[in-house]
Amino acid sequence: MGITKTQGFSEKTNRMADVLKALGHPARLSIMEFLAASPSCICNDLVDELPLAQPTISRHLSELKRVGLIKGKIEGKNICYCIDQKTLNQVKEILTSLSDKLLQHSTCC
Repeated sequence: MGITKTQGFSEKTNRMADVLKALGHPARLSIMEFLAASPSCICNDLVDELPLAQPTISRHLSELKRVGLIKGKIEGKNICYCIDQKTLNQVKEILTSLSDKLLQHSTCC
């Protein structure tokens, strides 16, 4: 697979594509659903919920954190993660706007 061409697109478009790509994995969607159901969690809680090993979950958490969908803080020996509402609101705004535009043209084909 080649390198994705990002030149010529706005920074906002490239950023949102990166965020949506991160959400394109079932494990990451499951992590987001788990975090949405609780105010925060510790990585070990996810090990009990998902059919994945702890290092794999940590990698998915790192990717979600990299794109800004979650944030984490260290509490003792654990890292407590929660959803970053600012990024989530940006995703919601873009998807709502896109959805509205697409629905206007739904009679096309």
